[in-house]
Amino acid sequence: MAVEYKTLHPQKYYNYYLANNIRPDGREFDKYRPIVLNVNSVETADGSAICKIGQTTVICGIKAEFCRPKAETPNEGFIVPNLELPPLCSPKFKPGPPSDQAQVLSQLIADIIKNSNCVDLKDLCLHPDKLAWCLFIDFICLDFDGAIIDACIIALMGALKTVTLPTVDYDAALDNKLVNIEERHPLKIYSTPVSTTYIIFDDKYILTDPTVEEENLCSGLVTIVLNADEVCCVHKPGGTALNEGQLFDCIQKSKKRSKYINELIVSAVKALN
Repeated sequence: MAVEYKTLHPQKYYNYYLANNIRPDGREFDKYRPIVLNVNSVETADGSAICKIGQTTVICGIKAEFCRPKAETPNEGFIVPNLELPPLCSPKFKPGPPSDQAQVLSQLIADIIKNSNCVDLKDLCLHPDKLAWCLFIDFICLDFDGAIIDACIIALMGALKTVTLPTVDYDAALDNKLVNIEERHPLKIYSTPVSTTYIIFDDKYILTDPTVEEENLCSGLVTIVLNADEVCCVHKPGGTALNEGQLFDCIQKSKKRSKYINELIVSAVKALN
């Protein structure tokens, strides 16, 4: 009977649980789902990781290729993130060109990388105005069950911390490069941004780490990205607004989670050695 009621009246179904300070999956409002991180998962990539938050599963692979720096930034390389949301991960996505949601989330990931300064683009330059690295960061969602950006950022940082680049000797006069694939060096990471998503339900309840079902029924969503204890990005795509007190409370909760995520990433990378 509960299944039929949930199908016919999902909003009332959720309101009944939330009025009793619990979510239908048994979690409290500020309770996170279990997180699993596995790094160096793809042998053909220069860095990779798989992150799972609840049922949401994302794989991240990083491939480095040579490129020429832009004329306006001759001493910088490039980072190009791209998120794929295939029909495999959810029936809401269809085959064909990238969906609007995939493009918006790809741009959000690019903004988080830029605002957090986790990678210095100057480190990717091999010779000013001549040769640089371009890091293509591909995300593929295998199971879409909410908080997709949170999973992407964890997978991203796990993958970046495993990136190794070959040594390159470049002769600018002859425009000739010698690549030593046996001698590799790790990419320097300057910070570890952590993303946490919250939803506003029925304009009064704030839930942490939402499932896709909760996201579909919510009246507003906000993603807070912290770099250490500093806010580096807040993504609020419309919906119900948060007041100052609610936003401050979300940031404080994000700080506690950020420390846990940082420890998780460090442990996963250390396990490789």
